[in-house]
Amino acid sequence: MTEVRPLAGFSIGVTAARRADELGALLVRKGASVRYGPAIRIVPLADDTELRAATETLLDHSASAVDIVVATTGIGFRGWFEAAEGWGLGDELLATLGRTRLLTRGPKAKGAVRAAGLSEVYSPESESNAELLRHLLDSGVGGMRIAVQLHGEPLPHFVHTLRSAGAEVIEVPVYRWVGPADPGPLDRLIDAVLDGCVDALPFTSAPAVASMLAMARRTGRDAALVDALGSRVVVACVGPITAGPLAALGIPTVQPRRSRIGALARTLGEELVARSPSMCAAGRDVRLRGQAALVDGELREVAPAPMAVLRALAARPGRVVSRKELRDVLPSGGEDHAVETAIGRLRTALGEAGLVQTVVKRGYRLAVTVGDGERR
Repeated sequence: MTEVRPLAGFSIGVTAARRADELGALLVRKGASVRYGPAIRIVPLADDTELRAATETLLDHSASAVDIVVATTGIGFRGWFEAAEGWGLGDELLATLGRTRLLTRGPKAKGAVRAAGLSEVYSPESESNAELLRHLLDSGVGGMRIAVQLHGEPLPHFVHTLRSAGAEVIEVPVYRWVGPADPGPLDRLIDAVLDGCVDALPFTSAPAVASMLAMARRTGRDAALVDALGSRVVVACVGPITAGPLAALGIPTVQPRRSRIGALARTLGEELVARSPSMCAAGRDVRLRGQAALVDGELREVAPAPMAVLRALAARPGRVVSRKELRDVLPSGGEDHAVETAIGRLRTALGEAGLVQTVVKRGYRLAVTVGDGERR
């Protein structure tokens, strides 16, 4: 029998822009099916008037010299220099930064700083903005001029805290994000989530979360989307800043210990497997896998309507679920006939008719002895 990969049968939606391919490849390698719906796009650095304006403010000789520069990402720091070179400001930016105290958030930012011929004075072991901010506050920032290289999204708490402590802060918006050029794929991804065809959504930035929620709100699907994300869909975020817009809506998320794409994919996979029910039915080992089921180790793909029925039955293994209750979980609703059709298709997909039993005039049940069907 062919070995079943860890995430085979699961469908995962990816809304990222800059690292969508990397994240998708990690998930596909584990066997998942990936749906792409970019929620944001990156404004090209050379064309970004906000980045140029921030750079010129930093280089303004008529103002006080910049005391501290905070580099938060390696790719952002390198991109900033590449854009400055294109504007003819590269040498001036390098000279200015060479006269400041440079702080870096993690090893990639540190590597970019050193590659530019500069050196940092501090980099937190935790690679977190929180520890970086604590170091700045402990050092004293009153009256200082500080430039903070953003990384695609605002850092309101970081910036506000520095300003409250008496610092002048220049925000350098590297990789500014706006809505997708083509909203179609994101629109279809939201539909797939609402139809029960997506099992998980990993997010790598708060703007992507906000953009998806905004599209759902504009099209009157926000309440249904929040309900799906808060109950059935596994939502994973690369870190607490990304999770912020979701937490505000009461949507639970899982997060890796380290804010890395690989760790995000790993944490998401572990959570999907942990949430997937398994049971012994009609003498068969049955394990749900998002859009499929493993029956005695063999992967069986199941269409959306039969899968919705299977989830409802698996939620109460061995107990009778009425036709009305099953009608309510069908993606498009319907009458009793729609339930009967979905049951028939489910039995065919599972390859064992006896797994799903008909209880005359009451409904249907999985062939599990009550008390033995709990999740394992």
